[in-house]
Amino acid sequence: MEQIKIIAMRIKEIREIFDIDVSTLAKQLNVSIDTYKSYEAGEVDIPVSFLYAFANRFNIQLTDLLTGDQPKLRIYSLVRKGHGVKVERRKEYEYESLAYNFSDKKAEPFLVTVEPKDDNGTISFNTHPGQEFNYVIEGTLKVIINEKEIILKEGDSLYFDATYKHAMRAVGGKRARFLAIII
Repeated sequence: MEQIKIIAMRIKEIREIFDIDVSTLAKQLNVSIDTYKSYEAGEVDIPVSFLYAFANRFNIQLTDLLTGDQPKLRIYSLVRKGHGVKVERRKEYEYESLAYNFSDKKAEPFLVTVEPKDDNGTISFNTHPGQEFNYVIEGTLKVIINEKEIILKEGDSLYFDATYKHAMRAVGGKRARFLAIII
């Protein structure tokens, strides 16, 4: 919860610096005013898709919101196994940013881990600007895009328009890990 509150504080501060009222920004980011207020207050998990859209809206790096540090690397960024910035913004997924310290990225690469859940549970859908590429490293992943279900196994990949609602779920009783690149 502490990390959520810190990110929420950054969101509010950036909005205030740009002198934009809550209702205008909520509309621009395609969320309700109440949802936006709950994000800015740090009362709920903030989806990565929202953070990504917010960062794009203000032409800042996603890393700025997540860590408070501006990326400085321009030639290359090396992230050793297990040392990416952990981003736990959605209960269903654990994100690890794999290029958090590279400045002016054209894409956001993440290692995403999805733990298995009961198939009868609800699934949370997501949308965000741009496109997304997913490559399954481990396990089996059910991906739903615009009501179409696709099963991806280790070594399979999928490229799609991320403005359509989409969700992922680990299937087969085992966790799934995949490389997600948001473009």
